[in-house]
Amino acid sequence: MTRRTAPFGTWVSPITSDLIVSETVAIGSITVEGDDIYWIESRPTEGGRNVVVRCTADGQLTDVTPSSFNVRTRVHEYGGGAFAIADRVVFFSNDKDQRIYRQDPDRTPAPITPIGPLRYADGVTDHRRGRLICVCEDHGTDGEPRNTIVAVPMAGGNPGQVLVAGNDFYSSPRLHPDGHSLAWLSWNHPNMPWDGTELWVAPLDGQGGFGEPTRVAGGVDESIFQPEWSPDGALYFVSDRSGWWNLYRWCDRQIKPLLSKQAEFGLPQWGFGMSTYGFAADHQIVCTYSNDGDSRLATIDTISDESAEIETPYTSISDIRVSPKHAVFVAASPTETAAVVALDLTTHRTRVLRRTSTVAIDERFVALPQAITFPTAQDAVAHALFYPPCNPDYTAPAGERPPLIVNCHGGPTGATSSELRLRTQFWTGRGFALVNVNYRGSSGYGRAYRESLNNQWGIADVADCVNAARHLIGQGRVDRARVAISGSSAGGYTVLCALTFHDIFKAGASHYGISDLEALAKDTHKFESRYLDRLVGPYPQRRDTYRERSPIHFSDRLSCPVIFLQGLEDAVVPPNQAERMVQALASKGLPVAYVPFAGEQHGFRRAENIKRAMDAELYFYGRVFGFKPADSVEPVAIQNL
Repeated sequence: MTRRTAPFGTWVSPITSDLIVSETVAIGSITVEGDDIYWIESRPTEGGRNVVVRCTADGQLTDVTPSSFNVRTRVHEYGGGAFAIADRVVFFSNDKDQRIYRQDPDRTPAPITPIGPLRYADGVTDHRRGRLICVCEDHGTDGEPRNTIVAVPMAGGNPGQVLVAGNDFYSSPRLHPDGHSLAWLSWNHPNMPWDGTELWVAPLDGQGGFGEPTRVAGGVDESIFQPEWSPDGALYFVSDRSGWWNLYRWCDRQIKPLLSKQAEFGLPQWGFGMSTYGFAADHQIVCTYSNDGDSRLATIDTISDESAEIETPYTSISDIRVSPKHAVFVAASPTETAAVVALDLTTHRTRVLRRTSTVAIDERFVALPQAITFPTAQDAVAHALFYPPCNPDYTAPAGERPPLIVNCHGGPTGATSSELRLRTQFWTGRGFALVNVNYRGSSGYGRAYRESLNNQWGIADVADCVNAARHLIGQGRVDRARVAISGSSAGGYTVLCALTFHDIFKAGASHYGISDLEALAKDTHKFESRYLDRLVGPYPQRRDTYRERSPIHFSDRLSCPVIFLQGLEDAVVPPNQAERMVQALASKGLPVAYVPFAGEQHGFRRAENIKRAMDAELYFYGRVFGFKPADSVEPVAIQNL
């Protein structure tokens, strides 16, 4: 077939925004009980509703929660750990009222906690005492919400008995197999859980009362992740005390490393219920870890401490849960979108239980990631994945180079992976090049790389994105006159800093990004209210630094067009941050677009809004870079253009 010659950006791609939102779901929070496997699906076509799904041993899928319920907790605003299972009874947090509901098989869910200001997350079932043990966040107090660990009767009747209190934050309550001890994590301002946490254990009496707690590990400079009891009652956890998140065992009051490796067995705890390992037997762990940006699967014998890698076709593996027969996880590869996958632990054969996308993509349209490492500021190096334009039906005019989108992930402790994301292919199929930057501060490269953003946010991350673009321009792979930068949340802040304090980018897209660090420090939720102490400096002592790194105060330096996309119910980055920036750019006479989304919070969940955001960004680049997209998209109002 003869290729058509057409400018980059104008190519027709089968990967449309309609296709992406109509046939795609998000999947997570896997739970295994007996032969049944449960997970949560977030469905854009149902307004972003989260549904508990059960998969039986014969592969039958059933929606557990009725259509009038949305399984989501807002503890820490980011949630996670929104449901628990006990003998096929589902206990879940409902988004609308944040109450815990009990759903017996074939019954309508009934609330077991009262109406009020309490939120619950990360629950585990205490069978012998008929209760749930979970994190509770009380928004009915003066000042910051109060976080505790509580016991909620499964039969309902009260908001829960407080078991643990006194610290700013809690997560991961985990009950000993015999029910006689409870482990949990705690931390305090100004730490985030990837900075420093403490692992505690306390004995429980027959009625569930607490004995004297023991601090097992952790501190202000050691991050503990995912405590778990083995079937035979030893306590395991992940710690970054070596500089890498590795596995450890606590037994007979001694801590022993299982496997010392320059790899990450842990993750930044932005949400509850995250898991990278589980037990197939008393002395066998199945785990996933990341190394050089890709995930691997392995087994560890806890007696010999010997490990063996399990070969799979996947490069991204997360949310693993383990039973004696199977390991179940979310997995993806550069040619496969994420799916719930079950691995037979005897044969090592994999079986896909549910794909996040039912879209069948011709692999000829899939741009494969190319890992790049490049020099950056302060004699450091940074990492990225580069995606060239990819469309078998088109070629560009001779001598034309593609426009580039530099994509900044959020977090900023997050990390991009090599999994197939249709939103990336949306751009490459239309003739864009795209680079996902794992700038300094990203997870997956050890604690030192993560901490290299401390006191440098708005500087090091920006320099890495700038130098990623320069690296690709220097190699002649992209058009220096058509380089854009795009990012969401913390990535949106990187975008605005790059556009304000550097001149390499010719356009930008800020998805619910931060423009005023001082406003963020004074007007955000409890979980992140002291996050900037490490990234920028303590406030108000370092108020000068906050102002120096806030694009809102230097809008006079901006000289290129920007589009802002913002949820109007965002409690993490309030809309006034975007709106003030839009006003500043408009008054300066720069092309600027503002696309607000009613009903959306921090991140877009509804299909129509996800589609609108993608199409709006494409339309904006077309107007700014002087090409007409082949797609028929709703225009965006652009001031000063």
